[in-house]
Amino acid sequence: MPDFARTDVPAPVTLDRRDGPYGEVVLRRRGDDFEIIANGCFLMDTSDGRSERLLIDAALAALPAGRTAPSVLIGGLGVGFSLARAAAEPRWGRIAVAERERAIVDWHLEGPLSAISGAALADPRTGILTVDLVDHLRTTTDRYDALCLDIDNGPDWTVTEDNGTLYSPAGLAACRERLTPGGVLAVWSAQPSADFEQALRNAGFVGVRTEEVSVARGVPDVVHLALRTV
Repeated sequence: MPDFARTDVPAPVTLDRRDGPYGEVVLRRRGDDFEIIANGCFLMDTSDGRSERLLIDAALAALPAGRTAPSVLIGGLGVGFSLARAAAEPRWGRIAVAERERAIVDWHLEGPLSAISGAALADPRTGILTVDLVDHLRTTTDRYDALCLDIDNGPDWTVTEDNGTLYSPAGLAACRERLTPGGVLAVWSAQPSADFEQALRNAGFVGVRTEEVSVARGVPDVVHLALRTV
């Protein structure tokens, strides 16, 4: 039965709605869970979080053995599951989070999402960059041992048109340049994409593979993984 026909699903309550340079972002509560909507597109909620945690865990596991205090850039703060997972792992060194929506940052700093991210934001390893991830990757000179990117519903389903450049040859080249030798790129997606796997190989990445997380309905969430050569 489709969700819209169910009577046991609570109606959403809008907690905040803001217009920004990238469009409208909305924070809603549905029962005990919170949802983030961008330009009318559902981004994520707090009902599960397994795949957002996998994004971090799989990246750490893919790094070369013996790497001490690796740095990670998390692209997209979202509801905070990925950041909280990274901060709970003492092996990570610097933890940077790129989030372009000031509203989302505020919901974590002084809103209801602080229940998820509060301890992580207080961690001295953590830093929030209020920047557009695509611009940051293109312009920064910083390098990271891992890029864990979750700013869209996947390479084939972007929140804004400009985000599509992240998955283009130029965008993947920028990702590769921002990684240290042997570094790992991890990209969250709401569905597998064989075309994106091939795009990663074409961009010079090796060890390309996909890890899946089953969901209650539909295709599994996935994390695409790829390594920069040493």
